Amino acid sequence: MKAPAWNLAELTVGQLSARSGVPVSALHFYERQHLITSRRTPGNQRRFPRETLRRVAFIQIAQRVGIPLAEVRECFKALPDNRVPSRQDWERLSSLWRAQLDQRIRYLTQLRDRFTDCVGCGCLSIDRCLLVNKNDKLGQTGIGPRRLLRQTATGAPAE
Repeated sequence: MKAPAWNLAELTVGQLSARSGVPVSALHFYERQHLITSRRTPGNQRRFPRETLRRVAFIQIAQRVGIPLAEVRECFKALPDNRVPSRQDWERLSSLWRAQLDQRIRYLTQLRDRFTDCVGCGCLSIDRCLLVNKNDKLGQTGIGPRRLLRQTATGAPAE
């Protein structure tokens, strides 16, 4: 399908799919989840406001970094109903996730840098585990990969 003209105020579900790269089935799902809205024509066809492209892009980015759709829906409640969201509206929404994303980056960096050494008594380090966690001492501090889950007061991983 050809991309819709830039000046269309409304898009069909097919046009929205073609322009966003999101399958029609996913767009229907987003609508059922109250993440996007459409109006119905007299022939019962969906028409989406063009600004829905921004919402769909925001959803795609959120999903890519692991933000649950329920959180996206809550964020969208803060967007204006009577106008297209401005750059400041989008910046405000994305700033809400900054701390969460920073924490996720710390976890991923820690996992990347220490995964081959020790998963943190989950335990996949096998031959080193007895040296690092003799008699499963870390098991007394809680469940799961203790060395990777423990954090210091600064947010850095504990040794």
